Amino acid sequence: MKKTLALLFAGLAVADLSAAPASAADHYVSGNVGLSWMNDSSIAADEVYGIDEISFDAGLSLLGAVGCDYGDYRLEAEIGYQQNDIDEVNIIDEPEFAVTSGVPSEGNVSVLSLMANGYYDIDLGGVDLYATAGMGVAQVSFEDFRYGDAIEEDGGSMDFSETTLAWQVGAGLAVPIGTNIALDARYRYFATTDFSIPQGKSDANINIASHNVLLGLRVGF
Repeated sequence: MKKTLALLFAGLAVADLSAAPASAADHYVSGNVGLSWMNDSSIAADEVYGIDEISFDAGLSLLGAVGCDYGDYRLEAEIGYQQNDIDEVNIIDEPEFAVTSGVPSEGNVSVLSLMANGYYDIDLGGVDLYATAGMGVAQVSFEDFRYGDAIEEDGGSMDFSETTLAWQVGAGLAVPIGTNIALDARYRYFATTDFSIPQGKSDANINIASHNVLLGLRVGF
């Protein structure tokens, strides 16, 4: 799986950097770090029992990208990583189907993403305001996940991961701070399509979505 993701990122980078003649664009690399707030994730299963919803603590978000700047717009290939601890879950008990809310949980979820992004830049007199959108793939991994009695009894944890499609939108400001160097402050909303996780006697569908606030640098070359 890691080899497949690496090959995909390499392909995105080559396609991005060869989208137009080198003389038509300025190239750059960028890096951002910030905070990620994941939305509560609802779980849809064919049989109604087990986990109904998962909530998360705030976590870390990292982005790195290589791109081409064509003036008013930019194209780039991006690799991203975010990790959030699992806070609590809601449980649907069988056979009463009563919901037990706020069950303490442990573990974390991480998302490794590879995205192809487009940007539209608006010059505000030395400062660029931009909007962005992108699509790609994400590998979502749950690690050391356990809840309720499993925590109290030091029971076994669950580990699983899935690869799914992902998309994002966002906006930001780029402020020049040196020759070919800009300070980049941005917000992005990131989400995956549905993917399957183990849920009792069968699999269930879930998706991941998050709000991210990041700060970083963009360096032209």
